[in-house]
Amino acid sequence: MHRARGGDREAREELVERHRHFILGAAAACCKRRITWHDDAASIALIAFNEAVDTYKDDRGVPFLAFARLVIRSRIADHYRKEARAAAESLEQVAATGGLAAEVVWGRFTEEEIVRERREEIERYRKLLQEFGLTFKDLVAAAPKHRDARANFLRVGRVLAENQEWFRQLVEKKRVPLAELSIATGVPRKTLERGRRYILAVSLIFGYPEEFTYLYSHLKHC
Repeated sequence: MHRARGGDREAREELVERHRHFILGAAAACCKRRITWHDDAASIALIAFNEAVDTYKDDRGVPFLAFARLVIRSRIADHYRKEARAAAESLEQVAATGGLAAEVVWGRFTEEEIVRERREEIERYRKLLQEFGLTFKDLVAAAPKHRDARANFLRVGRVLAENQEWFRQLVEKKRVPLAELSIATGVPRKTLERGRRYILAVSLIFGYPEEFTYLYSHLKHC
């Protein structure tokens, strides 16, 4: 991120390439239809993503992908809003609706969007956990009390999420590959069995970082 922002063109291209699916998905979600790279919305989203890279501040408490999604959404909405205005109003009328007041309202809207996105993300995560027979209450009970144990299970959850085959089996068969994870991480299987629910829950966040941007950011700092 810092290299891309600092003018490293190769780093910028790598960053964009790594998030192409995210950029297109954010544009599609905003337009509520399927989007291809030939659509105007995709081009706007790509420009907006680069804008997000240049303007993101990591001291604001908002994960980068969540911020980028907001910028993409706002730029696409602004584009279609301008098109609608142009069709319905004169240029003088459009100019009359601009100014500082609109910027203030947009700033408040952004804060409201952040709150709304957090709430919607939690709800999506709750529904995903339901598919695995888990609730938030279960997670509270399953969370390790000791910091070292929690860090160990987080590491195992990340290993599970980063192995495409294991993660695919987890999603499709709802099964945590304890034996394989024990060999890969060196954690005894009995220990993994005790932390199975917690490992499963965090691996879903690690496996879908673009879907659960706030939760993912939180786990990275645990």
